[in-house]
Amino acid sequence: MASNETLIREEICVTGKSLYERRYTVGSAGNISARLDDGWLITPTDACLGRLDPADIAKVDLHGKHVSGGRPSKTLALHRRIYESNGETRGVVHTHSTHLVALTLAGVWKPGDVLPPITPYYVMKVGHVPLIRYRRPGDPAVAEEVAALASTVRAVLLERLGPVVWEKTVSHASYALEELEETAQLYLSTMPRPEPLPDAAIEDLRQTFGARW
Repeated sequence: MASNETLIREEICVTGKSLYERRYTVGSAGNISARLDDGWLITPTDACLGRLDPADIAKVDLHGKHVSGGRPSKTLALHRRIYESNGETRGVVHTHSTHLVALTLAGVWKPGDVLPPITPYYVMKVGHVPLIRYRRPGDPAVAEEVAALASTVRAVLLERLGPVVWEKTVSHASYALEELEETAQLYLSTMPRPEPLPDAAIEDLRQTFGARW
């Protein structure tokens, strides 16, 4: 029987390939990580998410020391701070998704909510998404800013860089990211811009499905 770590390595590869083939990420952009009992797995630096090898995925121990696999992504510090700040998180996915990056260039709805609650599944599956103002990739200040939010939201949008989403598994983080990107595409392609769901409709989603909005 395959070990839990082996299964998670395979899950990272399957998720990366799916995101790459549907152009949620291109080239060597983006990264995926998972929490283990004895550390973390994270995609190697400059790796293409569409061509991952389970054995090449980097493993770091609980102290952040590189144990095996390729050289860890430069966003390792960001991923670790999310895990440290939210004990329920077991998977983090970051992509440079086209419509979400475009949204930061065109102008988000508002800094605390990059998109309005225009669909019920966006409200239920994603929730509030704050904007993190631009800093260079790997800047440690970004990790601290995101960590301060990690216990209250499940995603942020990095200006000019794309979304970072965390959930109970790598797959669930990917599902939320896909819903977020789809909502950005709907919002940007609709003129005039769609109105948010009424407060009563959002309250109904809270009461019926436990939506966090």
